[in-house]
Amino acid sequence: MKVRVLGCSGAIARGSRTTSFLIDTDILVDAGTGVGDLTVGEMLRIDHVFITHAHLDHITALPLMLDAMGARRRQPVMVHALPQTIEAMRAHIFNNLIWPDFSRIPSEAAPFMRFAPIETGEVVEIGGRRIEALPAQHTVPAVGYAVSADPAVRKDGQAATWVFSGDTGPNPAFWQRVNQLDDVRMLVIETAFSRRESKLAEISQHLAPDTLAQELAQIAPGKDFPIYITHTKPTETVQILVELGGLQRDSTQKSTPPGAKDQGGRLYELHGLQAGQEFDL
Repeated sequence: MKVRVLGCSGAIARGSRTTSFLIDTDILVDAGTGVGDLTVGEMLRIDHVFITHAHLDHITALPLMLDAMGARRRQPVMVHALPQTIEAMRAHIFNNLIWPDFSRIPSEAAPFMRFAPIETGEVVEIGGRRIEALPAQHTVPAVGYAVSADPAVRKDGQAATWVFSGDTGPNPAFWQRVNQLDDVRMLVIETAFSRRESKLAEISQHLAPDTLAQELAQIAPGKDFPIYITHTKPTETVQILVELGGLQRDSTQKSTPPGAKDQGGRLYELHGLQAGQEFDL
């Protein structure tokens, strides 16, 4: 299972793309501005899109991508999301005012996309991969996702799980489920604001370094996996990484993260995520 980071920024700027991850070649998790770096051929291979929530930085490329692919697809793109998220996209994006309703174009029988409602805890199986909606706490209904490769289709016969928090504030239910998952190979978790913006993080239900440390303290003993920080604001990224322990760079420019400690003194392997990175899990 391959994970390609199309975008992982909390806002746009030159070189910054908002949240989107490509799983293998056919599944998108969120559809932020990073989708715009795909070729039309790459977009045509996407059959499923899993949306965490309805905020613009996570859905902005979805209507544009559907328009770019148009009638060249034989089957509709399946857009998986909470019912409340689907309702918001129908009302405010695909409403034939802001953008055409591609769930009914060119016809209801053969549209460019179909909405597929999911609920927290639900699992969707696609081509030997399991996508589970995880709990999230945000200002709108939201989920994270765990994407697992079926051990039966892996050469080593082992499971491999990629976990994404989505946008979330403090979230005990998320950790309860993560601690139950087998063979987590990578955790991607948001930290949108630095300490100086911690009040704004609280109001907007995002994480800042201190609340991230409190969240990481809920990882069960014996669970050990690399943690990648996403959704940093471009103006805050450097400060956030410094506050988390930073990223040390040697003369070859390879990242060697010293990690960050939670309030109990436990050391975690933290990395700053960057658009363009690819991971083979």
